[in-house]
Amino acid sequence: MIDLHTHSDASDGTLTPEELVHAARGIGLEALAISDHDTLAGYDCAAPVAAAVGLELVCGIEISTRFHQGRSGRGKSVHLLGYFLNGGPAPEFRAWLEELQRGRRDRNRRLAARLQSFGVNISLEEVERLGHSVAGRPHFARVMVNKGYVARLQEAFDLFLGEAAKAYVRRDEPSLEEGVRRIREAGGTPSLAHPGRLSNDHATLERMAAEMRGFGLTALEAYHSDHSSADATFFLDLARRRGLAVTGGTDFHGENKPGLVLGSVDVPRACLDALREAARRS
Repeated sequence: MIDLHTHSDASDGTLTPEELVHAARGIGLEALAISDHDTLAGYDCAAPVAAAVGLELVCGIEISTRFHQGRSGRGKSVHLLGYFLNGGPAPEFRAWLEELQRGRRDRNRRLAARLQSFGVNISLEEVERLGHSVAGRPHFARVMVNKGYVARLQEAFDLFLGEAAKAYVRRDEPSLEEGVRRIREAGGTPSLAHPGRLSNDHATLERMAAEMRGFGLTALEAYHSDHSSADATFFLDLARRRGLAVTGGTDFHGENKPGLVLGSVDVPRACLDALREAARRS
């Protein structure tokens, strides 16, 4: 039993990296990947704890990118997972992550101001006490719940924070091509996260996968808590036909995704074994 997509409180999860390792060990996971948004801080904290308890810990990352299909229009937000299976990424990659974090903080400053214009009196400092350097919209949502502006986290997104909501502020994101290139240059394996969120149309997904494969994408997340068994079957077949490796995980966030249980997505151990073999050959 493995889980290659989880988040700690170093980004938008609610368990500390140490708690996440112990939770994984407690349910019998063989391997765990911490794939926090724009930071390796959670992995860095968890690594010695995982070694001490005998849990195989995979160094991961999740990056928000912008995919301009056909190189036109505003583009679609696409999340990339990166897995570093031959040791952690080089310092240059960590420096790039710091650039992304600065962009995130600038967006958060603008988002706090926009929420205040709608009478939602929360400050960036309150949000950063929860999310630190990689605070994001889930942390805004939690502050809004704590202060009584909304009853539930999802209500915060529906009314204020979602892409179609009135207070949404766009964050500058690297292109998908840059994200793939940065991960590969750092010795990582780039995987398309939760592809089922991109479209319900199989033909569209086929075209997107073909273009992304051309950019250097090497894997996709066939197994995910959003995917039905039919979805997983489709993505497994798509990966096979496009020559992509397969990744999978729950996308566990602790209390920020209530009801989603760590390790609850059945991801075959063979996925990680194949990724490691491919990384050794590269």
